[in-house]
Amino acid sequence: MAHTCIHWFRKGLRLHDNPALMAALRDCKELYPVFILDPYLYNNTLVGINRWRFLIGCLKDLDCSLRKLNSRLFVVRGKPEEVFPKLFEKWKVTKLTYEYDTEPYSLSRDKTVTTLAKEHGVEVVYKISHTIHDMDRIIEENNGKAPLTYNRFRTILKAIGNPKKPIPAPAIEDTKDVKTPCSENHDKNDGIPTLEDLGHDTTTLGEEKFPGGEQEALRRLDENMARKDWVCKFEKPQTSPNSLSPSTTVLSPYVAFGCLSARTFWWRVTEVYQGKKHSEPPVSLHGQLLWREFYYAAGVGIPNFDKMEGNPVCTQVDWDTNPEYLAAWREARTGLPFIDAIMTQLRQEGWIHHLARHAVACFLTRGDLWINWEEGQKVFEYLLLDGDWALNAGNWQWLSASAFFHQYFRVYSPVAFGKKTDKNGDYIKKYLPLLKKFPAQYIYEPWKAPRSVQQAAGCIVGKDYPQPIVQHEVISKKNIQRMKLAYAKRSTDSAESPNESPSKKQGVKRKAKSVIDMLQKKDKKE
Repeated sequence: MAHTCIHWFRKGLRLHDNPALMAALRDCKELYPVFILDPYLYNNTLVGINRWRFLIGCLKDLDCSLRKLNSRLFVVRGKPEEVFPKLFEKWKVTKLTYEYDTEPYSLSRDKTVTTLAKEHGVEVVYKISHTIHDMDRIIEENNGKAPLTYNRFRTILKAIGNPKKPIPAPAIEDTKDVKTPCSENHDKNDGIPTLEDLGHDTTTLGEEKFPGGEQEALRRLDENMARKDWVCKFEKPQTSPNSLSPSTTVLSPYVAFGCLSARTFWWRVTEVYQGKKHSEPPVSLHGQLLWREFYYAAGVGIPNFDKMEGNPVCTQVDWDTNPEYLAAWREARTGLPFIDAIMTQLRQEGWIHHLARHAVACFLTRGDLWINWEEGQKVFEYLLLDGDWALNAGNWQWLSASAFFHQYFRVYSPVAFGKKTDKNGDYIKKYLPLLKKFPAQYIYEPWKAPRSVQQAAGCIVGKDYPQPIVQHEVISKKNIQRMKLAYAKRSTDSAESPNESPSKKQGVKRKAKSVIDMLQKKDKKE
């Protein structure tokens, strides 16, 4: 039977390594590639302008690639559960395909849509290709629980074996008997919206350093893989958080939106490694992709993974509620130039180095401001091009020493950490030009500069640039003690009620070690 098929693009905004799209093309007479602007995921409260711009770039690129296959992308606004019944009837659809997504909202949405599809006699096919491995299989191999340490996670992967090889993009031969009926008003009715259409003022928008889309993703992948020696020697902790141009691949936004298949990335790195000495996980490029998988597995296996309360692996901390501090951090006016420069880069460009994320996350939470990591998670989700639910939640728990990482006494200095890789403060001068005339000895601590130096620099601290909102040396010591109390309480609670990674399935025979035991063995990573 020849099908009329919708392929539902969500993430996976690409043609290469897209098994669900290939499944759509099998026995297909009419193909409707659809992207839904779901208000739950895509609204101006949750998504910042840089992320919107990146998404629009992805959709334009995808539409361009589909045109070469004599097809088009249909962009539809509305809730999927309301949109699909209309599309099923309008287009007489018999098959729906999509890439599997493990986020809680996605699972519940897909369950609803699958039920609606069955009611309309529509066959549903989904394929796993957003992650390298099948997350449910990983949890199954770990006795129904999410692995809580990277070492344990890697042990499970060894038992599972190598990831599947990526599949090629469909060629014109694959679509020669497939039509995509389009109206003459396609661009007006079903086309890609502009930023203005979505209610954004684009007058203040800066340069687009990382344009969205599959073609750009593959170009950047080629560019990075051509640096064979660099790929083999890559160690994340040795890269610089405050270099003037990125010291890492910046492929994360492309993997997050699915413009670049993680499997394709993995196997291209494998090719470069072939027969050469190379770095190893957790610090290598393969290691970075495995961290992504690690947090995805945690997001599937741990309830309420993006919250402190009701999250069985997260330390319960008596965080302060301080809207002024939170706003100062978010708006880059803490009075600590290294922190403010990072937050300025994040707002302007939508990307900051992983270690820069470490610095500002530690500062917001356990290091200085003592604000709940959930607040930082929201800001990152809004501003980061590579905002990714599981990674965002996992990394914030790590950096706040709430889960996975427990050496809460190791605190990033908002002064010394930046100086290690940028003594002259060139990064600060770039993102906070107000401070560019300060001598290197004061650029990280302008409040210590004599009044005459401040005047010569054309910037008076307390008037033109804020005084520091906290004294790091004092507050960080106080916060270490507060964290010590939270850990002591956690130990007591664990003794009364052992806090384990929850089982996904009933009937688990082996009793896992407590989270505390597992965390004690966690590799150092900071």
